Formats: sequence, C-alpha cells, structure tokens
Amino acid sequence: MKTDVLFVNPGSHQAIYQALSKDYSAIETPTWALLLAQSVRAVGYFPGILDVNAERLSTVEAVERIIGNEPRLICFVVYGQNPNSGTTNMVGVVELANALKSAGVINPICAVGTHISAVPTQVLEAESSLDFVLCNEGVYALRNILSADPTDPACLGRVRGIAYRINGKVVLTDPESVVPQERMDIDLPGYAWDLLPYKEKPLDLYRSHFWHAEYDHNKRSPFAAIYTSLGCQFKCEFCMINIINRDDNDEIGVAGNYANMRFWSPEFIIKQFDQLVQLGVRTLRISDEMFLLNKKYYVPLCKMLRDRGYGEILRMWAYSRIDTVHDPRQLRLIREAGIKWLCLGIEAAEQKVRLRAIKGKFKDLDIQEIVKTVHDADINIIANYVFGLPGETFASMKKTLDLSLDLCTVGWNAYPAMALPGSALYKSAIENGYGLPDTYSGYSFHSYDTLPLPTEKLSPAEILEFRDKAFEVYHTDKEFLRKVEVIFGKDAATNVTDLTRIKLKRKILGD
Repeated sequence: MKTDVLFVNPGSHQAIYQALSKDYSAIETPTWALLLAQSVRAVGYFPGILDVNAERLSTVEAVERIIGNEPRLICFVVYGQNPNSGTTNMVGVVELANALKSAGVINPICAVGTHISAVPTQVLEAESSLDFVLCNEGVYALRNILSADPTDPACLGRVRGIAYRINGKVVLTDPESVVPQERMDIDLPGYAWDLLPYKEKPLDLYRSHFWHAEYDHNKRSPFAAIYTSLGCQFKCEFCMINIINRDDNDEIGVAGNYANMRFWSPEFIIKQFDQLVQLGVRTLRISDEMFLLNKKYYVPLCKMLRDRGYGEILRMWAYSRIDTVHDPRQLRLIREAGIKWLCLGIEAAEQKVRLRAIKGKFKDLDIQEIVKTVHDADINIIANYVFGLPGETFASMKKTLDLSLDLCTVGWNAYPAMALPGSALYKSAIENGYGLPDTYSGYSFHSYDTLPLPTEKLSPAEILEFRDKAFEVYHTDKEFLRKVEVIFGKDAATNVTDLTRIKLKRKILGD
C-alpha cells in the first residue's frame, strides 16, 4: 500500500532499559506520530505508522515493512515516555536509517523530535542517513514538504522550519511557527488510532507503567496516552519539554526560551476519551506537563469525564507540580473524573536545591501536608525526585531519600540529573566543559552507559550509585511494601519485590 508519509516509531527499548525492557518498562502509544498522521490526513494526504518498538521488529523486518509501504517520505518521530527519550531513541533511528540506505532505499528520510529540535545542525552533520530534519513540532513544515518534492533541494529550501543539506553543507531555513492556540482543534485534529498495530484487539501491544496498573501486569493493556495541552509555562533548568515550541535558529536551543502552553478545547478532547473508551482502553495516561494548571480547560473536561461515568471505569494519571494541588475541592473533582494517580514533581527536599533548578515560583511548601491532602482525596501519588541537581551534596540527597520514605507514596521514581539536549543544563555543561555522553543511549537514565552530570561536590558515579541504591532502599522498605499490600493486595507487593531483583548494569560503576 502506497503512503504519502510513513511515520516510524523507532525501536531502542532494549538498548535503553536493559533487562527491564522485557516485562517492566512501559510501551507507550507514539503520541506525536499519531498527531502528525491525523494532521496530514486532515488536509488530504495518506499517512501510515510503523511502530517498530511496539511490534518488537528486528531491523531487517522493519526495512522490509518500510519498503512494502512504498512511502513518498519516511519520517522518524523521535519522542518517548520519558523526557530523555527524544535523545535516547536516536539509537533506533540511526540504526534503521543506516540499514535503509544500505538496502538501497532512495526515498527521502527525515526526522522530527525533541533532540532534533535542540541541535538540528549537529544531527545532520553526524547522521548522513538522514536527508533533512524538522526543527520544532513540524506540523506546518511537514505539510509544506508533502505539497512539494522532498527529493529536490530547491523545494526544501523554500520550506520554513527545517535543516537540510546542499552541496554537503547543512542549511537551516527560517523558523516555522508552531500551531497557535486558536488552531489547535483544526490543525492538530486528534489521533490516528486506526493506524496503530495490534495483536488481538486495538492498543493491546501497548502497556502502562507498572505502578500505574497498581503493580498488576494484567491491568497494563490495552493502554493509551494523550495530551490535552502542549508545553509548559515554567523554565526548569533540567527540563527540555518546551523545545518543541522552538521558533529561532540558535545553534543550541534551550527549552526555557520557548516556555508556552497551548490547549485543545475540552469539547474536542472529550471526544478523544470517548473514542478510547469505545476501543476498550481503561488504563490511560494524560501526558500534559501541567494538566492541573489552567482551570479554564481542566475543570470542564473533568466534569464531562465525571458526568459520562468514566471516573468509575478509567484508571488515569496526570502530572502536577507539588504547589498546584492543595485545594481539596479540586482534588475531589479530578478523582471523580477517573484520575486516580498524580505524578508530583517534588524533585528535592532542600528548598535551595529546587530554587537553583529554576522551578518558577516554587514556594517553601509543607510537602507532607500537601501529600496528605492528596491521599485524603483517595488519589495515589507517584513522586518524582532528581538526585544531583546543581548544589547537591551527599547530605542533601540523603535528605531527599529520607523525605521520600517519610511521605511513603505508593509510586516512587528518581532520576540522576542529566544534561539533556534542549535543557539549560545541557548548554551550561558545554560552556563549562563538563563531560557529556558520547552515545545517544548515554543520555538515558536507565542505560548501561548513562552519564549523569557532576555537581561541585559529587562525581557522576557517586550520584548514579546513590540513585540506584535509593531505588532499592525505597522499594524494599517494609512500610512501603505494607502500604502497597493494603491498597492493591498481596500479589502487588510480591510483584514489587520481583521488580527489585532486576539490577541495572552501569558502566561507570564498573559493572
């Protein structure tokens, strides 16, 4: 079947998640491939989606499938379930793109994603198998490319918002805009769910995070993830989410320069929920960076979810900052809507560490009281922490671990601070001469060759070792396991114990 553009979600799960990739890491629906496919379909083009990751295809199998689709354009969509995935998934992009060229494929190959938006020139200089790249979310650039000849450099030169080669030199065209607020429902008109692969029923190749399914493997599929908004208004130094809003040609893009949020209308979004419920999805992630920030959008949506009875059948989670969930009335509404988990960015116990990471107006809050308020609303918490932020010491990291044990949330996640391309930490690391990973996989929090940032007092190895030991300490803590058993049952607690037996190998720790 011929397609105008084949969106490819690359496969690099095993290289990133090591032994966790088999049974534990999430397999998320390729959100931006779905959005872009529906966007081009809305203006008359015929898209396809090849999810190499979900189908667990080998490189040889993926090449055969791509050739069989006869696409005018091959577009790698390089995002993922964690903020670092736009960089780490480049592993799969490069391997497959090189294989396509080696197989004699002459169709133009492009890529879009967060890593590419951060350093588009660097990507094209390093990866000869990519013919051009899209420099932000790519919605309008992609439409303009499909209306022309993507094999003709002269045509590419007239498209805004891309980087391409001419006579061996990488050229950046003038920046292209992202979809403005007033055209979100029109130019990003939903998700092409029908283009996804499945085994027996829709979305059964996808699975949620383990904790999201209450530590029960049987509840993880079918699974989907959607946005109700894009971007974030804050400028945290360790985050690169806003890089998709990029509207300049600086050599290195810094996400904090493009802090902006755009929303679909609640009336539009509820139709996406309706469709997923009809497809049999019960475990669902709201991927917005700040879902509980703008009441104009989330309150009417939550009321519609509640009034449809979805709060009784859906198992959803959403992100929020710790300083935006103190109102019991707000919490009652989102619980009635089916949001049974909140992912709270607590980050660090010490206020001075949080402030150095520039988390907007992050007040010195009573975190214990806020967590209690959320728990009292019958909402579970997955708490996020970061070890190794600027200014960290062993003492401050120990305070964060102790705080997490005291809060005893039934979900816990911690990362070592990484210089993710697109973040302010990345640009600062380059300017200060810090060692950075020499592989794409090295930017993964879970990979064998991961390389966190140092601090003034701590080496990357010391930070990583602390993080990995903290994971084990927390997930084997008797009070935590008792709480999991009380809320989710004995089997769930046993499953958590099984998870802790899987050890990640780390190069810088001598594994």
